[in-house]
Amino acid sequence: MSRKDFDVSRMRRLKRYAARYGLTILTDEKMKVLGTTGGHAIRDETYTVLFGNVPKPFSASLDDIENWLEANTAGEE
Repeated sequence: MSRKDFDVSRMRRLKRYAARYGLTILTDEKMKVLGTTGGHAIRDETYTVLFGNVPKPFSASLDDIENWLEANTAGEE
């Protein structure tokens, strides 16, 4: 398996991609510290969460984040 397929590598790429559009990808602290299942969210420069907060905070998976970024930034390039 290639290192580019690891979740850590994917997250780094997605964060760089999101930063080009003024977006930040947030990760649930419980996921990082406790190693439990958690999720992600996307916020803009005004600290408004745009995606990943419904039905509960940090509910988006890495695949959901990738799909949302592709769908919502495709026309801006």
